[in-house]
Amino acid sequence: MNSQLLIGYNAKNTLLHHLSGSTKLIGFVALSIIGMVTYDTRFLIGIFAFSLVLFKISKITFSEVALVLKVIIAFAALNLIMVYVFAPGYGMSIYGTQHMILGKSENYFNLSWEELFYIFNLFLKYTFAVPLALIFLITTNPSEFAASLSKVGISYKISYAVEIALRYIPNVQRDFRTISLAQQARGYEISQKAKLWPRIIGNAQIILPLIFTSLERIEVISQAMELRRFGCGKKRTWYMEKPFGKNDYLALTIVSLIVLTGIALFGLNGGRFWNPFTR
Repeated sequence: MNSQLLIGYNAKNTLLHHLSGSTKLIGFVALSIIGMVTYDTRFLIGIFAFSLVLFKISKITFSEVALVLKVIIAFAALNLIMVYVFAPGYGMSIYGTQHMILGKSENYFNLSWEELFYIFNLFLKYTFAVPLALIFLITTNPSEFAASLSKVGISYKISYAVEIALRYIPNVQRDFRTISLAQQARGYEISQKAKLWPRIIGNAQIILPLIFTSLERIEVISQAMELRRFGCGKKRTWYMEKPFGKNDYLALTIVSLIVLTGIALFGLNGGRFWNPFTR
């Protein structure tokens, strides 16, 4: 059943699992920001390779994240196609050169090496962040994550709401899977064997009631928390809060070096873009 979940914390004995939630949060946010800002292909490939190494170290199996990866790949492919359709000459305007593959530069629909290079950079931006996000969410205990959010200055009310969401999402997915299997056992085929449209209809008939049931559960939890006077104090302590250790400081040092490298490349490139067409 665990392999069918979209996402959820899975306790394992790895280096990344033992790191503090604050360390993983700071590292994920820092690498995501520098990766989204820069358009240096060499740097993006480096971060992508680094994220794959971390993914391997975390011992996350493909079956745990297969569905998430398929959805992300589908949306990323759609977005890249739309980028080209709405601005096929944007790459040439960025890099200031024209190396045509198909068509002429004065035509709206054309294809240049500059455009392909720009789309490739966008692809790297999508791909490098996916392993980092999955590592962060799967290797971080929700309670520890909430404690780390509070530690970096976020209100404990918001932190606690995030913790409940992370803990509750796997339960919703498990309920969906259980109902789906029960429907199939009764002869209502909504698995991959069925056609696309019947699958969409069948899954929608499960999701909508499940959403309303989830809202009722949320209301029960909210009332229980209010009855226990949750939120009256300005601060609170966290049972799962983990102090920084040697590995945490080492990890933050590595992240800092990567971020500083990305910032240094801004100066070398004269901006966010690395332009191989003028060299």
